[in-house]
Parts: sequence; C-alpha cells; structure tokens
Amino acid sequence: MKIIVCAKQVPNTNEVKIDPVKGTLIRDGVPSILNPDDANALEAALELKDRNPGTTVSVISMGPPQATYMLRECLAMGADEAILLSSRAFGGADTCATSTTLAAGIRKLGKYDLIFAGRQAIDGDTAQVGPQTAQRLGIPSVTYVQKIREIKENTVVVERNLEDGYEVIEIKTPCLLTAIKELNTPRYMSIAQIEAAYKAEIKIWNENDVNLAPSDAGLNASPTQVMRSFTPPPKGKGEMLAGTVPEMAAALVAKLKEKHAI
Repeated sequence: MKIIVCAKQVPNTNEVKIDPVKGTLIRDGVPSILNPDDANALEAALELKDRNPGTTVSVISMGPPQATYMLRECLAMGADEAILLSSRAFGGADTCATSTTLAAGIRKLGKYDLIFAGRQAIDGDTAQVGPQTAQRLGIPSVTYVQKIREIKENTVVVERNLEDGYEVIEIKTPCLLTAIKELNTPRYMSIAQIEAAYKAEIKIWNENDVNLAPSDAGLNASPTQVMRSFTPPPKGKGEMLAGTVPEMAAALVAKLKEKHAI
C-alpha cells in the first residue's frame, strides 16, 4: 500500500503577533512547527504502515525552503520520503492555488492508495485544502475522520465526526481523508530516527518539475485576496451589580434601555 500525507509548516500561533500599523503577521522570531492536525494525519499513515508490511509513506508539502526542517521531523517520525514543492511561483497562494499545486505534486508521485491530510491549518483555519486537493485529483474524500474502522480490498470504513455524534462512511480507494486530533496521538521521534532524518535527501520540486504553468500557481491563480489582518479591540471592563435580586434586575433593565438594547 502506498500512502501520501499532505503536511504544512505553520507558525506557532501562540506566539504570533500582528503589526498594528501594517495589519500583517509579524513572523520574525516566531518558531515554526508541524501543523498539529497534519501530525495526526501522519500518525494515521504510520499506524497503517506498522500493521501492513510493505506499506510506504510519502510526505508532501508546499512552502519556503525552511519547510525542510518540518519535513525532516516527519521523516524522523517514520515517513519513508519527503517532497517539498517550493518556488517563487507558488508564493501568495490561497487554498485554491495551494490545492492545485499539491495535486500536481501528487500526480508526479504516481499511483497511491490513500492520501491523508490534517483537517485544517492553525494559521488559516479554512479546512479547504484537503477536499479541494481531492477534487482536483478526481477522488472521493471524507473530512473530520475520528476513527479508521476497517480497510478492505478497495474500500475504507471510517467514522466522521459530527457536532452531535458521528457517521460511519465506507469510501472507495484511492481516496483522501482529513484527520482530527481525536483520531490518534502522534508518536515521538527516536534519537536514531532523528539522526537518519537529517542525513536523508528531501526532494525539492518547482513548477517545472510538476508540469504546472506559473499562471496556474501562487498569487496568479488565487481568487481569494486578504485585504488586511487585525486584532479585535479588547472588550471594556465588566460591571458588577450589587443588591437584592429585584434591585439588580431593575438596574440591569435600566442599563440595557440606556444602551438601546431593549
């Protein structure tokens, strides 16, 4: 079985700040990490590899050259190969252009049985790239996968998380599944795996390598344009009411009328 995992290097959003003047993210000095949901996707692939001898796991990502550090982390966790789609032509891509580029890279990798991706990236939270990539590849997809029940000859049975429960879906392969954190707990890397990962070769492909025209990638192929990013102003300090219940109720009604809320 051949499995492909889509992964992304993202800024650690716990430390991201926004320039109050420019309205852009301040990335200088902010550490980058493997997107958490993508770590769950990789773990799902590695668990299948552990149970099915002969299975290979390839990790593919689109990003700047420094994303190789994240890919080496994936190799250290147990992936067999890593590919980085990196070019100036890919810069400024929205989810539409990103999925086009990832699909082109996956086609170059050749035949596969399963594709895993994280539910969403913590720097964008769109949850669009996985399903869009499946659409461009012409394969079915299931999002919000919380459990893989069974893998048959040409189908996979999974549980899809819902707000009030889950649904069981049987889907034909090849297919794409997006993982959520409830699916598993990503494994730790061993010292030996880390050492091997930093000696391993990471393939770096540009638009020519994946037969993608510059007009179909990056900003040129991105219909979504972000005008600005900003931090919402902090809320004002709350006011505590005191007195008996009728007195507090009367005071609350008076304040709501004052603000024309009622």
